[in-house]
Amino acid sequence: MKGPEIVGAAAFAGFARVCYHRGMFTGIVQAMGTIAALEKRDFGVRLVIDRRDWKTDYLPQDGHSIAISGVCLTVVKADEKTLQFDVIPQTLAETSLGDKHVGDKVNLEPSLAAGQPMGGHFVQGHIDGTGTVTQVKTSDGGVWITYRTSKHIMPYIVPRGSVTVDGVSMTLADVKDDTFTLALIPTTLSITTLGLHKVGDRVNIETDILARTIVHRLHMQAEGFPGAAVNMDLLRDAGFVN
Repeated sequence: MKGPEIVGAAAFAGFARVCYHRGMFTGIVQAMGTIAALEKRDFGVRLVIDRRDWKTDYLPQDGHSIAISGVCLTVVKADEKTLQFDVIPQTLAETSLGDKHVGDKVNLEPSLAAGQPMGGHFVQGHIDGTGTVTQVKTSDGGVWITYRTSKHIMPYIVPRGSVTVDGVSMTLADVKDDTFTLALIPTTLSITTLGLHKVGDRVNIETDILARTIVHRLHMQAEGFPGAAVNMDLLRDAGFVN
């Protein structure tokens, strides 16, 4: 009989393989890119990013998924200097990409590959909504940034849990009503766009998929949906118990 460790390992390996092709990330930003052009097209905008500061052995190819400040986009053209993406109006309206201008910085992260170290947490690149910077405070050698977001996002913002802001995996330092605060170390400030945030900036927010799943499941259970209850049969089918 397979134990839960074996089942869990096999499930993770399969999950990682799927993630690579569909665009799963960890929120560990590798570099910042610079927006070189925003070309209006019939479908929306052709986003061109100067990627020359991205010093990596990874060579992006046409069709690869890359998180641009947390937004999963598909490369339509790649060369030694730039990456190009097609961005539809819905994405521009519902994420901070719609606020960007030529010369602005964005965070870059490639898809998670099987066997790659898991440095942050599972990030889908599917933005739940946006938030606004309300305070930037320097204290005790670090920087504390507070963001306000909508009420439909806050149930998934868990104290000391994980959240992704502009594609950066962060641990929540404080949660109050409709705001949350992040404590940023110098490294994060220097290699990601979070160090450029100022009051009034709009940012992309993706909540932790585990928190979303648990809250969703509890809502279903409370509303009496068949099969929504967390019980021994569910745990056994998932391989957590024999």
